[in-house]
Amino acid sequence: MKTHHNNKVQDIKQTVVFEAPIQKVWEKVSTSEGIASWFMPNDFELKEGHEFYLQSPFGPSPCKVLEIEAPHRLSFAWDKDGWVVSFILKELDDKTEFTLIHSGWEHPDAILPKANEKSSVIRDRMNNGWVGIIGEKLRKAVEG
Repeated sequence: MKTHHNNKVQDIKQTVVFEAPIQKVWEKVSTSEGIASWFMPNDFELKEGHEFYLQSPFGPSPCKVLEIEAPHRLSFAWDKDGWVVSFILKELDDKTEFTLIHSGWEHPDAILPKANEKSSVIRDRMNNGWVGIIGEKLRKAVEG
């Protein structure tokens, strides 16, 4: 059986502009305390290769820092389903353009064990979740 890359679920990609300098946004997305303030409790450290846990509603999710390019990019592997979450920051004078990319999705019908749901269902749910997390919680953390 052949598998085609286009059978995978599309990446989640969301971009927002925050009324905050890039350094302030970077601190909220690249420190354990910062991430806990808008996302989930964690033991994150800003070190490539660092393994940490996000305390998700489904229990602790093992993660690993993959890439750091301060203050413009941070990527980490999230859980055991092949997900990669990337934060991309771009300076716009005294504002910051923030892009979230949640990639590594499987075939739409693949069942994700932790949630026991199809990949496509979880992707839609998480896409909606990220809207609130980035657009409301992170915005409040960096602009407040």
